[in-house]
Amino acid sequence: MLQSIKITKSKEIGKLMNNDLMKIVEETKKLKTLVLEDEPETNELMCTTLRNFFSEVHSAIDADSAMELFEKHSPDIIFIDIILPGKSGLDVAKEIREINPKQIIVIVSASNDMGNISEAVKIGVNNFIRKPIDTDKMIDVLKDIVADLKKQKKNRTKIFSITLPLDLYEQVDQDAKGESISKNAMIIRALKHFYNL
Repeated sequence: MLQSIKITKSKEIGKLMNNDLMKIVEETKKLKTLVLEDEPETNELMCTTLRNFFSEVHSAIDADSAMELFEKHSPDIIFIDIILPGKSGLDVAKEIREINPKQIIVIVSASNDMGNISEAVKIGVNNFIRKPIDTDKMIDVLKDIVADLKKQKKNRTKIFSITLPLDLYEQVDQDAKGESISKNAMIIRALKHFYNL
C-alpha cells in the first residue's frame, strides 16, 4: 500500500514536471539563441540540447564569429563560455551589453574564479551555468529566462487613460451593464469602431 502511494505521487510529480517543461518549451520555441563555446564537444552538446527548446540555435567557437552571428541573427538569448582563445567571454558579454543593454546573457563556465564571477555580475549577466552542464540545470535557467521575459513584456505594456464627458460616461456605463461587459471593454470597442480597427 505504501509503495503504491509513492508510485502515484512520483507519477503526479512527473506530470507536473512535464507540464512545466511544456510551458517552458512553448515560450522558448518563439526565441532564437546563440552559443559561444570553443570546445567542439561541449558546443555540440549545448546546441543539441537547446534545439529542443529554441526555434533557432546558432553556434560560434570564437568571439569574432559570435559577434557576426549576434549582429546577423539578433538572438534573444546568448550562452557564453568565459574562457575562450583570444577575447574572453566576459569581453564579448561586455561588448554585447553595450550594443543591447537588455540582451539576455547566460555565462557558462567551469571556473570558480571569483574575479570572473564578480566581473560577470558587474556586466549584468542574467544567469550562470556551471560546467559540466546537465539538463536539469539548463531547464532551471530557461525557467528563469522565461520568467524574466514575461516580466519584460509586462513592463512594455502601455497604459492609457481617457476622460469622458459625464453624459457619455453614463451612456457607456448603461450600455456595458446591458451587455454584461466592463466599461473598459465597451470603450475599447467604441474606439476600434471609430478608428476602423
